[in-house]
Amino acid sequence: MSRKGQNPAKFVDQVAKPERITVAVLNFIPFVSGFYSEMPDVLAACLGSIWEHTDLPYDLLVFDNGSCEEVVDFLVEARDQGKIQYLLLSEKNLGKGGAWNIMLAGAPGELIAYCDNDVYFYPGWLSNSVRILESFPNVGMVTSRPFRTDEELSSATVEWAQKAEGVSLDRGDFVPWEAFRDFEMSLGNSEEWARTRYESDVKDIRVTYQGNVAHIGASHWQFVTRKATLHGFLPFDMSRPMGQVRDLDRRMNHAGLLRLMTPQPYAQNMSNRTDLAPDLSRSAMKSRTSFKKKILNLRPIKAGLLKVHQAIFKAYYED
Repeated sequence: MSRKGQNPAKFVDQVAKPERITVAVLNFIPFVSGFYSEMPDVLAACLGSIWEHTDLPYDLLVFDNGSCEEVVDFLVEARDQGKIQYLLLSEKNLGKGGAWNIMLAGAPGELIAYCDNDVYFYPGWLSNSVRILESFPNVGMVTSRPFRTDEELSSATVEWAQKAEGVSLDRGDFVPWEAFRDFEMSLGNSEEWARTRYESDVKDIRVTYQGNVAHIGASHWQFVTRKATLHGFLPFDMSRPMGQVRDLDRRMNHAGLLRLMTPQPYAQNMSNRTDLAPDLSRSAMKSRTSFKKKILNLRPIKAGLLKVHQAIFKAYYED
């Protein structure tokens, strides 16, 4: 029996081409309560900041790592509205390494701008990150804000800056206190702890090369890189969902690649709190404050429950 007619695709003489840059977001929200109670709004703020503040042509790729139905419905709707060009839905949580192996290998762009689902971007984030990526030699990754990272993870960058001709390296308090404090507190640290760290002997490291300024350091939670660079590190072998993500930082440093940051903060970590998002008025998913939530947010109750949650989280997921 012969087939019916010819495949219409045979008569299509051109196809869409992907943009040079793929913005890739990894998402995991298994349920909307407890630690994840505000995460739908955080995700909406993350994506909203990308849609509003990205200043170079890009395609958006979202990899959902086994989220609940409510979150998946939100992502599917955004895709259907043309706001997400590539949406990958995993039935189960593959861990960060497993998700990276799929999304970073499959991203079609020449450049990949990756972030976790709790990052908020400010105007100019992408162009300023790409400028550093393409202005410095042998760059592995660029993070879109400065913060004080473990210098051992960027030892190759420091060594290059100390030896290369025409490069200047300076140490000091180059990040304003307010920007430093906001980032440290987004990680769960107190303002007192942030002040102590800010005034310690650990300083920002600034490098200048051919008139271009960057800070030394970068991080796996948000970075811009070349896809060809990432291919040298795939696949990622992570046996646990979290706790081993700094492996990318270590491996890039070991390979001698530069790890840099923009000198101004163009990205903010929101963690799991919507109050760290600068503008939630455009959020497509609004959380509702129920009586139960008001009770749980009472300071002594919230502090006790969060302490128990943190102990459980550390027991299962931290090295």
